[in-house]
Amino acid sequence: MLRVLAVDDERPALEELTFLLRRDPRIGQVSAAGDASAALRDLSRMVVEGDRLDAVFLDIRMPGLDGLDFTRLLTGFAAPPHVVFVTAHDDCAVTAYELGALDYLLKPVRPERLAEAVRRVHDAARRAGPPGTPGPDRDADDEMIPVELGGRTRLVSRRAVTHVEAQGDYVRLHTAEGGYLVRMPLSALTKRWEAAGFIRIHRSTLVASAHITELRFDGGRAAVQIGDELLPVSRRHTREVRDLLVRRFHHGGPDAGEAPGGRRG
Repeated sequence: MLRVLAVDDERPALEELTFLLRRDPRIGQVSAAGDASAALRDLSRMVVEGDRLDAVFLDIRMPGLDGLDFTRLLTGFAAPPHVVFVTAHDDCAVTAYELGALDYLLKPVRPERLAEAVRRVHDAARRAGPPGTPGPDRDADDEMIPVELGGRTRLVSRRAVTHVEAQGDYVRLHTAEGGYLVRMPLSALTKRWEAAGFIRIHRSTLVASAHITELRFDGGRAAVQIGDELLPVSRRHTREVRDLLVRRFHHGGPDAGEAPGGRRG
């Protein structure tokens, strides 16, 4: 059954849309968000937790991030949900379809018209294959994380992240351009990014192994060099980090002539 997200900044319209969606037997779960930024946060959380989202039914004219900008940001996700616009404005249909919208409904929404949109989502989801299967134009080797910066939402590439630090209920993604605070648990991100070469070096630190240039030992304590930063490695994780780097350099990492620790082999 389908899992969908309804997005509208007007509460009566959001309540009506979620009510109609929940009546459709093809839909198993309906979530709701009061604006596009909240919808992006929900989608990011689902990605991290490994949950699927089949479609987003959303308004266009909303304060802050509007529906069209939200749809543009979806192109950064490996397996983005389908988009169905539900709006009172008929002047954005061409742009919506150019952005890949599956359908375009005008308010007030007629139940039979909404049912047709759900049918299109259902058919498209079946053609797409198993949940989470990347589309043909998506880069499955990367992942985009929506972050809020100065009241605006932008996407940060996982490939640009050098390391991640836990800060209470948040994590800070560190890149060459700066740090970005995101509300998600480090444990979930560790599980999600493990296959992409991220490794836990401390209970509060996750690092991209590709960005590690050196492993240092000083007085029985270990640390890894990432750019200009030296990050401590806990005793619990020292052996795992050392073994990983030894394998990486042995098989020809980014600087295969140099052994971990900066010494020539």
